[in-house]
Amino acid sequence: MTVPQDLRYTKEDEWVRVEDGEAAVGITAYAQDQLGDIVYVEFPEVGDSFDQDEAFGEVESVKATAELYMPLAGEVIAVNEELEDTPELINQDPYGAWMIRIRIDDPGQVDALLDAEQYGRYLSERE
Repeated sequence: MTVPQDLRYTKEDEWVRVEDGEAAVGITAYAQDQLGDIVYVEFPEVGDSFDQDEAFGEVESVKATAELYMPLAGEVIAVNEELEDTPELINQDPYGAWMIRIRIDDPGQVDALLDAEQYGRYLSERE
């Protein structure tokens, strides 16, 4: 399974793309594969703030419902409304289908996330 090198990862299978104090957040290909066909997503409101590791939404598939967890503390500055209408885009391209964008409260938290190599090893240990 391909793990993009330019992202950071959580052990809850979220990915993070950090750019200028902001971050796009989505779920990894591994998470999408485990869930199967995604049929519904629930996102927070723009302006909501969350602590690191706090649940911020849900993703529902034909197999299960899973909570989404904040990889970094921050304020939601955008939600991908396209996914609300067409959640299957996550099935087609989990790394292209960002779910929310946040303004990062503590940039130091980024360093605690897994890089691609660490996440790849973590996946290998789980299989």
